[in-house]
Amino acid sequence: MAFDNFGSAMKDLFDFEDGEEETETSQESGWQGKDCLLFAIDCSPLMFKPVNGEIPFQLVIKCAINVLKNKIISSDKDLMAIVFFATEKHKNKTDFKHVYILQELDQPDASRILELEKFLEDDNCNDFSSNFGHNTGFSLSDVLWTCSNIFSQCTQKVSHKRIMLFTNCDHPHIDDLHLQKRAKTKAEDLREVGINIELLSMLPAGGSFDPSAFYQDIVVFEEDEDGRISNAAEKFEELLRRVQKKDHKKRSMGSIPFTISEGVEFGVNIFNLCRSATKSSYVNLDSRTNEDCQVHTKYICKDTGAELMPTDIKFYQKFGGEKIIFEKEEVASMKKFGDPGLLLMGFKPRVTLKRFYHVKPAHFIYPDEKSITGSTTLFSALLTKCLDRDVVPICRYIPRGSAAPSFVALLPQEEEYDDSNVQVTPPGFHVIFLPFADDMRKLKYPKKPEVSEDQIEKAQKIIRKLHFTFDSTSFENPTLQKHFNSLEALALDRDAPEEVNDLTVPDVERIDRRAGELLQEFKELVYPENYDPEAKAGAKRKAGAAGGAAKRGKQDGQPVDIRQEALSGRLSKLTVPVLREFAKQEGIKCGTKKADLVDAINRHFGV
Repeated sequence: MAFDNFGSAMKDLFDFEDGEEETETSQESGWQGKDCLLFAIDCSPLMFKPVNGEIPFQLVIKCAINVLKNKIISSDKDLMAIVFFATEKHKNKTDFKHVYILQELDQPDASRILELEKFLEDDNCNDFSSNFGHNTGFSLSDVLWTCSNIFSQCTQKVSHKRIMLFTNCDHPHIDDLHLQKRAKTKAEDLREVGINIELLSMLPAGGSFDPSAFYQDIVVFEEDEDGRISNAAEKFEELLRRVQKKDHKKRSMGSIPFTISEGVEFGVNIFNLCRSATKSSYVNLDSRTNEDCQVHTKYICKDTGAELMPTDIKFYQKFGGEKIIFEKEEVASMKKFGDPGLLLMGFKPRVTLKRFYHVKPAHFIYPDEKSITGSTTLFSALLTKCLDRDVVPICRYIPRGSAAPSFVALLPQEEEYDDSNVQVTPPGFHVIFLPFADDMRKLKYPKKPEVSEDQIEKAQKIIRKLHFTFDSTSFENPTLQKHFNSLEALALDRDAPEEVNDLTVPDVERIDRRAGELLQEFKELVYPENYDPEAKAGAKRKAGAAGGAAKRGKQDGQPVDIRQEALSGRLSKLTVPVLREFAKQEGIKCGTKKADLVDAINRHFGV
């Protein structure tokens, strides 16, 4: 059986929409399982002493609640667990003292959020000592061992295992060298089995936090963190920002080679730093059991009714009145323009890269040491030289075997850290897609109206008054926020969702306060006297109304009174273009056939 136009029914085998092109590359990134995250929270008395009016323990609980909510929206299949340590009571399968498993490794849901919200109540927080107790005689090795057991008991396919350690004590075993050695040895064991330990430190009451005192040999650094530990957080917003940064899964779109010249290449990972937030996709449910419906696709031959196997399906293209049959492999080979990767074509000064060259959202590349050893060194050398000489490499880019080649400019970006030693921008190259010649158009603009110098000067003053620094993170999508707030209220059994403050709506009061007088003066200079921009435009009179003439059409170059023709019953003698044009002018909704047009126009005139 053959499909026309190279198999429209099998299009998903070869063709990719824009959204798919953003997420698929030549090689899989290795993130095929679920992400496992474990919160290990220090519950020593120091964590319950207020700092700047906030209790550190409650700040961690707020972060955990926020992460649970985000995971329910973005990746509800991921797993999360919460473990308390430095408690008097213990609850774990190996009976380690002072380690309490509050929530086992499982998917996030509303019940877990409600359980954590109880710790934010003042009464429950004060009763923590009676419900769980405090004891600083714990062993960090036992804590890590418990976390390792939680991961090992997971029967689901897991791709990434992480432990976020929250504490404000920089040296828990300062007087016990044996416990220090055990903790460092256990941390090394976890690294060998692929479990990452990340430190989220907080400032203790009346003291400081020195990460190099003990945790320098415990935590695992990301490839782009350059061995730095962030300073201790003081505020909730700062701690939450760090948690969200570490919780974000740095999943690459794939790994491809970067060829500089013949025989010289290194590996890079492709990332998508920014993507549009969307509502979660709907799920098909069985109306009787309310369980997920599994969709299975089968291809049936319309002649015999037999099920078609992939080998039975052929593709064809008509040429000279005949069907030219192609195999699946032949179609794939015709769409292949070269091996996936980046091929260096040359360098251009950075100033030659214009903003209006934007074709599609950019990608981001970072060295991949796993695919080719030494990639980091060569990548770093290229990045450093491009920054020093202020140039951009021009490359041919093929993300996967079936993709058409694109020419891209690699915009270098230097690594930056903020005052708290937290990475703000990662080092690497932004992959800027360049337009082809037929993408560039010359637009013809209408003749500009003449303006006076006074009008220009007044407009400049208004712009200076209303100027502000734009930051896209300061504006949330009100539709999405309302959608997710409604889902949250429904899941947590709350009366009504929180009101969404639409920050995209102009702040009229502030605008009027800063530039109200200038705006009024500008109106007087530009608009005629007694002009009211808020006045409604006069309603359009219907054709044939008192004092107005019916709209006219043209038949054979002669004007035709459509209303008179309708009253005389001669509409059917007019041509379809004349009737269609009149219906368009009057906003009459109807079909495209002549009979439909005649009926709709007759109803319009009440005939």
